Amino acid sequence: MSRRSRSTTGLAGMFAMMGVLHFVRPKPFERIVPKALPAKKELVYASGVAELACAAGLLHPRTRRAAGLASAALLAAVFPANVQMAVDVRRKGSPRAQAIAFGRLPLQIPLIRAALKASREVG
Repeated sequence: MSRRSRSTTGLAGMFAMMGVLHFVRPKPFERIVPKALPAKKELVYASGVAELACAAGLLHPRTRRAAGLASAALLAAVFPANVQMAVDVRRKGSPRAQAIAFGRLPLQIPLIRAALKASREVG
């Protein structure tokens, strides 16, 4: 199928929005980089570039397969940052912030599935 599904379009939009945010507001992303990793700002910018590349790749049939696989890998790679955020919020966050932080962890699964589905949407 060469047509792009709504889930692929939505995933591309999410990656585009988050990629831009990595450059416009890097500080919140720097805070959730796992403490063991160095060069936090550089990692935030690199992941922003990766998200923008995935977004662009998902939109075109010729690059969708590679971009879908790369998107799934990227979502898996940033999962430790989401865990770090949940751990940090648990220590000093409001109940609402804790619910959001922990609630988004299982959302990685449908996002990864959507990325893998997108990789099969080729002409």
